Parts: sequence; structure tokens; C-alpha cells
Amino acid sequence: MGRENQTWMSEFILLGLSSCWETQVSLFVLFLAMYLVTVLGNFLILLLIRLDNRLNTPMYFFLSVLSFVDICYTNSTVPQMLVHFLSARKSIPFPSCVLQLYASLALGGSEFFLLGAMAYDRYVAVCHPLHYTVTMHGGLCLGLAAGCLVAGFINSLMETIITFRLPLCHNVINHFTCETLAVLRLACVDISFNMVMVAISGFLVLMVPCSLVLFSYGRIVFTILRIRSTQGCRKAFGTCASHLAVVCMCFGATIFTYLGPRSASSVEEEKMVALFYAVVAPMLNPLIYSLRNKDVMAAFWKVLEKFGAKE
Repeated sequence: MGRENQTWMSEFILLGLSSCWETQVSLFVLFLAMYLVTVLGNFLILLLIRLDNRLNTPMYFFLSVLSFVDICYTNSTVPQMLVHFLSARKSIPFPSCVLQLYASLALGGSEFFLLGAMAYDRYVAVCHPLHYTVTMHGGLCLGLAAGCLVAGFINSLMETIITFRLPLCHNVINHFTCETLAVLRLACVDISFNMVMVAISGFLVLMVPCSLVLFSYGRIVFTILRIRSTQGCRKAFGTCASHLAVVCMCFGATIFTYLGPRSASSVEEEKMVALFYAVVAPMLNPLIYSLRNKDVMAAFWKVLEKFGAKE
């Protein structure tokens, strides 16, 4: 019966975050504001890196790719969530659900691999400054960025296929988006194999980049401790502080969701963490990188002066 249901199932119903109309309107206003800040903030980062020659370095190249991924990731989830806040019937067509799951997994996975590549970039900059420009040449940066995206999309393709090959008993998803664990709960059969595959996928996408981050920052800390100058220590740490803050925020939230212990309240916890990662993290990324970065702020004021002079 399950496989027959899957063949004629044309849409899914998303329960969302709340069934209270007043709460949904309030959430719509809140998340619309956050969505606009996210898109504008990340677009501004892309614009500044494009316009200011001082930001044409490997570090800002990876930051521009990260901002682009954040914009795409946010647009794969948030617009639909905003529409559903004001809709009586929160439905999504079956093909759209599959595409949404695939896109969010692919972009999310790519972001983790990018954070690993950015950690390696900081490792070379701090530990081998004299060889930085030679080591982190344009070809290597492009190759790392492309590899991160390819790895994320291949992992997502495999996980999406094994998720939607399951026979589904009903079409009501207890989530605000088409998310792997939420879809798996609709299955009519044992999902032990899928849960093992989710764990393996989570290990590869989270722990491999996380291991690279830990190794890179272990070497960075060791190098900083050997710097006798206080000013030199602050400068070395300052080049890594923004990236380290983003790493802790992104890896911590997702590891808690996918690799943490399951509990009776895990469904609601997953919603909150997924919401944080889909809405809050992409909004905070450009704020963290801009407010704590003198080069980005200098580029911002320079662009404002240019436009002011033209007027």
C-alpha cells in the first residue's frame, strides 16, 4: 500500500511552526525582516569584494562564495515559509518538496566544506605567511571552491534518492520545510538503513570539515603562542576570529540536530535548530564578517564616499 500511495501522492502538507493565526502573522513580520537583512547583507558582501581591489584575496574569494551559498540556501526555504505563514493550507507539490530537500542539503553541505577550506586558508596565512600567495594561488582557490560545491551536491543527491524511494504512509510533514528526518517519519517501513545513511552522511559532511578546522586552528594557536609580540598575536588572532565565530555557530547547531541523542522533544528541537540554521545563521554571517573586519568596513565607507561624490 505504501508504494502505491507514493505513486499518486501529489503534494505534502507542512504543519509549520504554529497553528495560531496571530503567532503566524508575528512570525511573518519577524522572518521577513530577517530575510531581507540576510539577502541584502550577503549581497553587500559580494558587491564590496567585487568593487574593492584590496579584497581580491583568497580569504575574501571564499567569503564571496560563502555569501552566494547563503543567499541560495535562504531562498530555497524562507520564501515558501513566509507564504505559508499567511496561508490557510500549507501545501507543497511533491516535485517541489524533492527539489527543496535536495537544494537545502546540497547548499548546507557545501557550506560546511567551504568553512573547512576557509580554515585551511587561515592556517596557511598565519602559519606560512611568506608562502601564502604562492600556496593559495587562484587555481587552488577555484579548485577548492568547486570541490566543496561538488561534494555537497553529490552527497545531497544520494541522500535525496534514498529518502524518497521509501513508501510513505501519509503526506503530513511535521516541519516548516521538506527536511530529511521529517520526511523519513512518513515512511511505512523500517528506516534503520536510512538512519545509518543519514549518520554516515552527517559524519562526512560535518566531521570531515570539522576535523580540518580543528587541525588548522590547532596549528594556528600553536603558532600564535610562539609570537612574542602582543600586537602580532592580536593581528594573527584577528584574521581568524570572524571565521572561528561562524564555524562554532554553524557546526554546533547542525551537529546538535543530526548527531545528537534523539528524545521525545527532538522534533520541536529539530525545528528550532533548522530555523536557526536556515534564517539566523545566514543573516549573522555577513554581520560577523563585516563588523569585525576592518578591511570590509573600509571598503564599505569607500563605496559610500564614491556614490556620495557622484551625487
